[in-house]
Amino acid sequence: MLIGSHSFLAPTLFHCNPIGALFNFSSKRIISINNGFRSITPISLFVPAALLSPPTFLASLKRDENKEADDFAQLKEKVENVGIICCNSIIPGEYTRLICPKCKGGRSMERSLSFHISGKRNFALWRCFNFECGWAGQVFAHNSTTSEGVDQLGRMGSPRILTEESLKLEPLGDMLAAYFAERMISKDTLKRNHVMQMAGDQIIIAFTYTQNGMLIGCKYRTLEKRFWQEKGTDKALYGLDDVREADEIIIVEGEIDKLSVEEAGFLNCVSVPNGAPQTITSKELLPPEEDTRFSYLWNCKDFLDKASRIVLATDGDLPGQALAEELARRLGRERCWQVCWPKKDEFSSYKDANEVLVNLGAEALKKAIECAVPYEMQDLN
Repeated sequence: MLIGSHSFLAPTLFHCNPIGALFNFSSKRIISINNGFRSITPISLFVPAALLSPPTFLASLKRDENKEADDFAQLKEKVENVGIICCNSIIPGEYTRLICPKCKGGRSMERSLSFHISGKRNFALWRCFNFECGWAGQVFAHNSTTSEGVDQLGRMGSPRILTEESLKLEPLGDMLAAYFAERMISKDTLKRNHVMQMAGDQIIIAFTYTQNGMLIGCKYRTLEKRFWQEKGTDKALYGLDDVREADEIIIVEGEIDKLSVEEAGFLNCVSVPNGAPQTITSKELLPPEEDTRFSYLWNCKDFLDKASRIVLATDGDLPGQALAEELARRLGRERCWQVCWPKKDEFSSYKDANEVLVNLGAEALKKAIECAVPYEMQDLN
């Protein structure tokens, strides 16, 4: 080809990437003549193997696009069936604030629903951050079920959805069933409270925290009394569903104590999630947003506010007494009562609900709770 005074061998167009202009030149040389001098330039460009078969590569892209479109169509239909409209402002991979179809934004009519579609458009989850609503759920494009419910802990910073499968939980094995039997906790009580264990070689108890039947947290315990909690979840009281409409609430210091109180016939019992402080934290109460050690009380405030009488059945040691004081200060001394554990001997008393259950039986534990005294009277003794 002649263009003016220049001649060259034209590059061979091998393939054009549909995403961007990507060319593969042949190994032929470009020869140019400029001011009478000939220059020869060899060209070698690397081309990915995936681009060397344009028909196959394009067909694969097309299949992926069709699958993603089908997934999104199924997902959109399922999401809209629960009342969430997938508007144009929703971008896969990002979080979008929408009007909650359940509470309509509450009194302020704000966009309180945090909605998320995965980048591959095959999974969606949502949570309403209106404290009075807390509606939450999840749906998969290829799953026939939709998981949804109400989560009153509307102040969570992350819309994380927990499942027994994602936490790798399984029913209690024989060893842990025997352990709880020694602690006088029945299989029925364990089943009702969804006590499970972690899958794997280690023996680890999993106390599942639920609200409105939804899994909102999990606390783990080894037989050697090592404790830790599932990360990324807000603190809440253990057994919260059991005090939803309760006028009287019993608060204990640990999950096994909550199960023990149930063996004595009381279902209206919850446990604090993180044990007792060693001492009273401070003379002045912190504002709720700064009171992180007792955030579980503020997170569950709506449940606790309904109770006219709260029985503090914390441990009888010094940390347990400090916990009772901290709870009474925040819940109101005038509505708090305290359990005095039965005497073990002339010099000591039983430490907690489970010790009483194991050593004295369910009737003795029931009597101790029924004989609780007003907390302010405890101060005088």
